[in-house]
Amino acid sequence: MDEKVFKRFSVFTVLVANINRCIRRIKTEEMAEFNLKSPHVSCLYYLYHSSALTAKELVDLCGEDKAAISRSIDHLESEGYITCQSSAKKRYKSPLVLTDAGREVARNIADKVDGVIMLASEGMDDGEREVLYRCLSLINENLQTVCDRYDK
Repeated sequence: MDEKVFKRFSVFTVLVANINRCIRRIKTEEMAEFNLKSPHVSCLYYLYHSSALTAKELVDLCGEDKAAISRSIDHLESEGYITCQSSAKKRYKSPLVLTDAGREVARNIADKVDGVIMLASEGMDDGEREVLYRCLSLINENLQTVCDRYDK
């Protein structure tokens, strides 16, 4: 067994899993006052920074599956945070926009997200942050290539 590979696997998987747990917990704790869950937060955040997005675009941006985004859209619509500007039966490609109430909640979410992002990258300069995100993107692409093999 290659000890370096073993250690890299252990460190990488534990760190990624812990970061993911922390992100979900922060979303859950910070959004409790709005009665929102983790996928709802991402939908509102991305809609806040766009004029309109389709469900398909939200799936791509949020990194959630179609079913989770569909449930989130249903919840956000029923709460009056978003509306669909199309009466089409298949709304997957129809634009979704924030309502006034949604814009207010999304602004609060964006402020909280921005604060957490700043806190999470404390101690890093812009160059280190750039390298980190470039490396994470490369790891993501490489792992996606491996996952794509399972689909064949």
